[in-house]
Amino acid sequence: MERRIGVVGILVEDRQHAAGKINSILSEYAEIIVGRMGIPYREKNLAVIALIVDGTTDEIGAMTGKLGSIRGVQVKSALVSRK
Repeated sequence: MERRIGVVGILVEDRQHAAGKINSILSEYAEIIVGRMGIPYREKNLAVIALIVDGTTDEIGAMTGKLGSIRGVQVKSALVSRK
């Protein structure tokens, strides 16, 4: 299956509720995560996580689907084909 490289943006509105679940899912998919940056946006009471990923569309889709199912979490991804 073709692998893709991309960026996944995660917006966390309810950090208290979501942090443990997010970290558990990210640990589960650690093999496709190349890098991670988390920024608290205190003025808006949000947290933003940016991931660099390298995996199949199935792997990335499964991870983003699980993350997006958490209450107070929004996820967007941008992927490109890898040659």
